[in-house]
Amino acid sequence: MSVITENWQIRKPAVSCDKGLVATQHYIASDIGAKVLQQGGNAIDAALAAGLALGTVEPWMTGIGGGGYMTIYLAASKEVKVIEFGMRAPFSAKTEDYPLAGEGENASDAFNWPRVIGDTNIHGPLSVAVPGYIRGIAKALAEFGTWDWKDVIAPACEQADLGLPIDWYSAQKINNWARGLNTYSETRKTYLADGLPPVAEMDGSLGRLKLGSLANTYRTLQLEGPETYYTGTLSKSIASDLKAAGSRITLRDLEDYSVSITTPLTTSYRGNKIFTPGALTAGPSVIHALEKLEEIYSPAGKRPDAEAYISYADALFSAYEDRLENLGEGPDTKVPGNTSHLCVTDSQGNVVSLTQTIMSAFGSRIMLPDSGILMNNGMMWFDPRPGGPNSVLGGRRPLCNMCPVILQTEDGSHTAIGACGGRKIFPAVFQLAAFVSDYDMTIDEAVHYPRLDVSGTDQVTVMEHADETIVRKLAHRFPGLAIRPNGVNPNLFALPQIIRREASGRMTGGCFVPSPHAKVSALGET
Repeated sequence: MSVITENWQIRKPAVSCDKGLVATQHYIASDIGAKVLQQGGNAIDAALAAGLALGTVEPWMTGIGGGGYMTIYLAASKEVKVIEFGMRAPFSAKTEDYPLAGEGENASDAFNWPRVIGDTNIHGPLSVAVPGYIRGIAKALAEFGTWDWKDVIAPACEQADLGLPIDWYSAQKINNWARGLNTYSETRKTYLADGLPPVAEMDGSLGRLKLGSLANTYRTLQLEGPETYYTGTLSKSIASDLKAAGSRITLRDLEDYSVSITTPLTTSYRGNKIFTPGALTAGPSVIHALEKLEEIYSPAGKRPDAEAYISYADALFSAYEDRLENLGEGPDTKVPGNTSHLCVTDSQGNVVSLTQTIMSAFGSRIMLPDSGILMNNGMMWFDPRPGGPNSVLGGRRPLCNMCPVILQTEDGSHTAIGACGGRKIFPAVFQLAAFVSDYDMTIDEAVHYPRLDVSGTDQVTVMEHADETIVRKLAHRFPGLAIRPNGVNPNLFALPQIIRREASGRMTGGCFVPSPHAKVSALGET
């Protein structure tokens, strides 16, 4: 019997320039960010414009119904700041809303908490947490940007007017999650209008899919300002639709949502400084893993050897043990979450690392009829068992996997690193930080270099293109080692972006595929 196989060479070269770079998970968003830089905006303006656009071109990953974290290096003051706008439990949330099934674990796209009857913490109205995205990015713009809100959101409004681009990849995403989308009326009407997912045009042209009333909502945000989401006419629409769906989110939840601007957590790694968001993210785990790696391993050559990879795994096991025991979080998702990340730098030297999410693919799968907003399913981050540090509690903010990082090296360069991929995010960020700190790797080499994954279980997984000697020694040290290819789907190792700005002003950025949409967009000669 013959077996048909496919062999893919999946790689996108890094891009360099000296005027500004934007790296995102979608080429349209990257080009929008680069155009903002070209028109005089700074890195914060560009990041926010690109992030808003991502909600219209990859709605399965992110959108204005979610939240995120943003780490910024401000060149003028030489400071690093973190903007925290993660999701929050409704004030009236209670553990009784999530009765334990008595056996089994959560469905495949959730934390490995005990299973809840009906998976109400994973999809549907009770899975929705209070979204912080709009208030968070508005705060970032007001504090650190230079453009007006109306101008920053304008490109996203144009994309929302056009509709979701339908090519083979977006059609595949909708098809993969069609059963979940079919469960709820508004998502079914939007994504499965004739009972079937949309199909990419056979001639290669780009189709478009209108996302309900989302375009009108973006225009409302542009005209009325971001506060309309929390205290204005849009907030009343959101609260009304959520109440009708059965959510516990009220106008008070929206009005009282607060954004924090904080000092990052920091550590020194082989003389370099690492800046991460705080205790509710995977930032502490990145720091733990790097400190452990420095303790147990010293680079012995020009590239990581087998001992380095064994040490990466050991450091990750140690970090996850600490994460689960001391941060109160149980094992994470069995498959990657649907988050999006972007990195930006500008000619002034500002550097942005931004991660934003609606959690699972298409979030809660609840699309609000009046606004077209696809809501997050952030309540799945909570432990449904009462009495724990991460249990459901009204007004509480849960732990999450996001960790947008900035690395400052001794030579004066600044590197933004981040990824999408749920529980696999921080292992990817950790290894990229180690690659660029410990070896003379270019950004192109680092973003494509073989990585392994350890993310909350006993399983060690390594990329198929790792050196055979390394794979053999890993398998000896970790029986049951899984060797996986970097196919277009599924994502097994997170999808990182990385941008480095050298002290000279030279910038280089790279995106790891398999995402075919990911792109680094540059100003000036590439």
